[in-house]
Amino acid sequence: MPSKIIAVHLNYQSRTDEFLTKLPAAPTYFHKPVTALNSHQGAVVRPKGCRWLNYEGEIVIVMGKTARNISAADAGEYIAGYTIGNDYGLHDFRDTDAGSMLRVKGSDTLAPVGPGVVTDWDFRNKAIRTLVNGNVRQEDSTANMEWDMHYLVADIARTITLEPGDLLFSGTPANSRPVVPGDVVEVEVEGLGILRNHIVEGPTPIRTDVGAQPTESEEVVSTAMGGDWEFRGIRTPSKDLYPSTVEETQ
Repeated sequence: MPSKIIAVHLNYQSRTDEFLTKLPAAPTYFHKPVTALNSHQGAVVRPKGCRWLNYEGEIVIVMGKTARNISAADAGEYIAGYTIGNDYGLHDFRDTDAGSMLRVKGSDTLAPVGPGVVTDWDFRNKAIRTLVNGNVRQEDSTANMEWDMHYLVADIARTITLEPGDLLFSGTPANSRPVVPGDVVEVEVEGLGILRNHIVEGPTPIRTDVGAQPTESEEVVSTAMGGDWEFRGIRTPSKDLYPSTVEETQ
């Protein structure tokens, strides 16, 4: 069990191009609670009352030794290995949690990793892709990451002690889109295998007597469907590319 799960906001050039934005001068991060942890073949829950659950296929760094204030050149010595992750996001709560991403990215089951940890894996120039029901949705290469795995570990370890078992999600390529109950999502990384999960609807609805409720604002829908800050809502999803999603959201 990791003591913490940390994830990068943006890293792949294709993702920043999709959002018509630019990468910051240095990485920015958010925290996924350890209670969000899930496994290969595990069920990913979209709570009843929510509609905008997105996949984000990623490579995950698994720490092997305690790291604090280390250089990028030495970071590899502290990494146990690598695995695959899917940084699911429940965008129904984006209006209230966009700053912290706590419920958006930290709800139960939204951090599946697996199927295992691979040691001595060279992360350079490796293919990554996400498939939904056998159809490719995301496809890119680690060559298009702005910050590599060693840089990310060294950056975090400047101020936060990384402990054995801690997980660091390294970013997702373009084309994160919503999935619905019944969908099967696979993330495939060259040399790491395939992480497979299926989407289910939660058995109980989101409580309405406490907290902010799920919303479908322009920001929520546009972000979920690959929109951006400057041109929200302009791009229309293709029925051919995302048939299950479009049917449910029309």
